[in-house]
Parts: sequence; structure tokens; C-alpha cells
Amino acid sequence: MEQFFKIRERGSTVSTEVLGGLTTFLAMAYIVAVNPAILSDAGVPFEAGLTATCVGAAVMTVAMGLIANRPVALASGMGINAIVAYGLCGSLGIDWRVAMAVVFLEGVVILGLVLGGLRKAVMDAIPVDLRHAIGIGIGLFIAFIGLKGAGLVIADDSTLVALGELSEPGCIVALVSLACAVIFQILGVRGGLLISIVVAVIVGIPLGVTAVPTSWSLGLDFSTFAAPFQTVDGQMAIVQVFLQPALLLFVFSLLMSDFFDTMGTVVAIGKQGDFADERGDVKDIQPILAVDSTAAIAGGFFGASSITCFVESASGVAEGARTGLANLVTAALFLVCAFLAPLFGMVSGPATCGALVVVGFLMMTDVGSIAWKEPELAFPAFLVIVGIPFTYSITNGIGLGFIAYVILMAVRGRVAEVKPLMWVAALAFLAMFIFV
Repeated sequence: MEQFFKIRERGSTVSTEVLGGLTTFLAMAYIVAVNPAILSDAGVPFEAGLTATCVGAAVMTVAMGLIANRPVALASGMGINAIVAYGLCGSLGIDWRVAMAVVFLEGVVILGLVLGGLRKAVMDAIPVDLRHAIGIGIGLFIAFIGLKGAGLVIADDSTLVALGELSEPGCIVALVSLACAVIFQILGVRGGLLISIVVAVIVGIPLGVTAVPTSWSLGLDFSTFAAPFQTVDGQMAIVQVFLQPALLLFVFSLLMSDFFDTMGTVVAIGKQGDFADERGDVKDIQPILAVDSTAAIAGGFFGASSITCFVESASGVAEGARTGLANLVTAALFLVCAFLAPLFGMVSGPATCGALVVVGFLMMTDVGSIAWKEPELAFPAFLVIVGIPFTYSITNGIGLGFIAYVILMAVRGRVAEVKPLMWVAALAFLAMFIFV
């Protein structure tokens, strides 16, 4: 195990990897309940959606751990599942199996781009300042996800967002979680983020925030598996995609989201996990991208929506995870969760708030690395930083920054410094914003 995962070489231990894998799972365990609920609106049976979500996450997280040996966990991506449920199935009214075929085809295309070296080439073309900005923006995004999921930040008709009612039980649990996570971080307590989650779960029981299981469902439902190749109205689902050209726009939209969400996520986690340098160049990036691209195909095949790298993996990295061994722990818990979902459902949004906010704090350290005295570099970086949390989308934030970068560099007469693939990426984002 030591030779395979290079645990000591990366300054870690088996216990640290186990702790990191457990922390990552708890930070992203919400997907077990949320993804099937969203897909059920598209017509996917809830039990089948839960099985697909857990099995898909487990299989691809193991693949990342064994092939890339990095502590980056994968599961069905938030946002993409909403496109499937409310865009493809809701607005267009297509069958959910046809929607999964769209996801499957998007994965095939993006895997082709990875194998052709284009995805890595685009990452290499991104200037250093934008790479720093992506990590910072994702840090703010993670913190915002934690605060929003806990009810500390709520929607408001007048101001869009506002401070939640702090006397509410959920907010009380979140504040306990946040206080524990920050104090443990300052004191250097090993496993502090995980402990903060456990403490918050316990505190939430008498307050009614932690859902205590009342029933158990131990059966698995594999009816969504091979969804793109199931028959819908007398035709194979994947064939129907090619018969409806409008669906190809969704293939492009999903591709853009997967392409750049993963790029930003991996760079951010890599800097936290010591496998990305000061420039944001990720070591051995190709196998990470290959697994992620294959995961999109797997997500469509399993009927779980597109499976992608989860930014919440940064919580496990913050606990010290440095190898793929942590992924095996996370994956094992996903498999267990397929049978014991009610037990892991006890981990609420308020309980994970502290861990996510602290991770966001840790990812802010690159702010001073941006060339703020060069506006043609700093302003695009600023757009990325604010665009990711304000639009609730990593892809949108990166797109705004890319477009601003090529325009401002041209205005300043520095066109020669802009790599050709940045122009291609900026134009692709422009097309996505206008047409998709």
C-alpha cells in the first residue's frame, strides 16, 4: 500500500488518509439525498436515483484514487443535474433516459478532447493570475455554499441575500459547527473539521435539525443503469438525441460546464493538496482529467447525471489527505450509504457549515499573488473571483474572466501575450452565454 499510494513520500500517514477520506465524504454526503430528489422531478424513481448516485460516486472515486492517486472525490454534479431535470426534461419535455443519453454523449466528446490533449493545453494556456483567481473564487463559493446550506445566508426579495434568523435551530447548529471548526483549526487539532461536523450533528438532535432515522431501506434499484441504451417510444434513447438537433446545444452547454468546472476544482484542490505549484500547474494532470471525463460517461450510463470532481474534496485535503487512499475510504462510505442512506442523512447542511467555511478561508491565501497593479490582468481575475460565487457557477465566473482578459489585453496592446487557446476558450464562452 505504501509503494502504491506513496503515502510517506507525500508526507501523510494511513490514519490521516482515512480521516481525510471520511471528512470529504461527510462534506459531500448531501448529494446522496439531493441528487435523487432533483432527478425524481425528471421522472427518475427515487430509489433508483439513490442507487445510481451512490454506486456511480463510489466507482469513479475509486478510479480516481487508483489511476490518478489524488484525493479528489467524484459524484453527480450540482447544476448539471438541474439542467437535466428542469432544462432537458422540464422545459423540453424529453424522457429522462434521453437526457441521460445527452450526458453520455457529452462525456464521450470531452474524453476525446482529453485524449487529444486539448483539455490540458487549455489549462496550460491560462495565465497565472487567472489561475490564482479561480482558486480564490472557488474558496468563496465553498464558503457561500456552507453558509447558504446552513441558513446563515438566506434569499431576500429586496437585497437578494440577507443574514438568516440566528435564533433558528439550523443557524444555532451552524454556529456551533463554525465555532468548533475555527477553534480547532487555530489550535491545530488533528481531525478538527471532522470533529466539528460530528459535534454539530449531535447538537442538532435535540434541536430537531438532525434527522434521526425511523426506517431502513436495504434494497438496491438498478433500473436506471444503461439508461442511454434503454428503449423510449420504440427507439433507443441515444438515437433520439441525434434526431433532435436542439439537444446538441445542451451537449455543448454540459461540455462547457464539465470542462471548466473540473479545471477550476482541480487547480484549487491541487494548491491545497501540494500537487499544484505556485503557477497553478497541476502535477500529472492527464490521468485526473481522463478519469473525470470518463466519469461523465459513467454518470449518463448509470442514470445519475454527469459525475464530476467535487470541490468539497478540499475539506479532506485540509485534514491532510494527499493520496488516492483517501478516495477508497470515501468510496466505501458511498457504497455503504447505498444501503444505509438514512444514517448518513443525519449529516445536515448546518453540520457541515463550519468545515466548508474554514476550507474557503484556507483557499483565500493567493489573493496577494495577483498582479493588482496591472488592471488588464487584475480586473479579469477580479471578475473570476466575484463571478463564481455571485453567479453560483464556477463555469460562469471563469467565462467572464476569460472574455475580459482577451479584450483588455488587446486594448493594452499585449495581444502577442495571449495564447491562441485563450481566444478559442473566450469565444466558446461568448457563444455559450449568447446561445445557450
